[in-house]
Amino acid sequence: MDRPRVVDPDERDPRYEPIDAPEARTLPDARGEDHGERGYEPLHPRGGVLDLLKKLAAPIVALGFLIVKFGGLLLKFKVVTTGASMIVSIAAYAWLWGLPFAIGFVVLIFVHELGHVLELRRQGVPASAPLFIPFLGAVIGMKELPDDAWKEARVALAGPILGSVGAAAFWVAGEAWDSELLVALAFVGFFLNLFNLIPIVPLDGGRAAAALHPAFWFVGLLLMVGLVVVAPNPILILIVILGGLDLWQRWRTRGEAGDYYRLATWQRATVGVVY
Repeated sequence: MDRPRVVDPDERDPRYEPIDAPEARTLPDARGEDHGERGYEPLHPRGGVLDLLKKLAAPIVALGFLIVKFGGLLLKFKVVTTGASMIVSIAAYAWLWGLPFAIGFVVLIFVHELGHVLELRRQGVPASAPLFIPFLGAVIGMKELPDDAWKEARVALAGPILGSVGAAAFWVAGEAWDSELLVALAFVGFFLNLFNLIPIVPLDGGRAAAALHPAFWFVGLLLMVGLVVVAPNPILILIVILGGLDLWQRWRTRGEAGDYYRLATWQRATVGVVY
C-alpha cells in the first residue's frame, strides 16, 4: 500500500491558494467613535424632570388641539369643560406630588365645589359647573348673587361641609384598607376646608362672616397678612390683595346694601353655630 506523500508547502497547487480573511471590523457608535471589539453600545433608559415634562405635555398638547379644532362644540358641554380642567389640574399636581395623590386631591376639591353648586341650585340661582385652575383650586360662575347675606352664607358653608364629609370618607377608607395615601389625603382635605373658613373673601369664610358681622372681615385680613409674613407665598399674597379690595368695597357700600345684611337673630345664630 502506498504511503501518503507529504506535500511540501513550496509545491502546493497555486489554484488552491488560501484567500486572506478580511480583517475584523468594528462598528462605530452613534457618535462615529470606534470602540475596538465592542460592536454596539447598549441603550439605557433616561429619566428626570425633562422626561416627566414631556409626558405631561403630550396630553395637554392633544387637549389643546381638540379645543382648537372642536372648541365651539366642546364648550357647549359643561361636563367636557369641567373634565378637561380636572385633567389639566391633575397633570399639574402630579408634577409635584405624583399621580395617585394628584387624583385624590382634585377629587377632594371637586367634592368641596359640588357643595356650593348643590346649594346654589337648591336656591334656584343659576350656576356653572366647577372650573379647575391649577394651584388655585376651582371656581364656580354665578349669573346672579343670592338674595341676602343669609343665603350667601349657606352657599359658602355648603362647600366646607360637603368637603369635610368627603375628607372623612377618605379617612375611613384609609383606616379600613390601611392606606397611608388615603389617610394623608383625608388630612389634607380637612386642612383645605379649614383654611377656606378664614373670614376673608374670596374664601368661603369671608362670605359666611357677612352674615355675622362685617368686623370679622378685618380679623380675616389680619390673619392672612400674618400668614404672609410667617410663610410668604404667592397665593396668600393674592388672597390678601383680593380680600383687601373686597373688604374696602363692601365696607364702603354696606350702608347702601340695605336689607342685604339685615338678618334675624336665629339666622345669625345658625350661621355662627355651623361656622
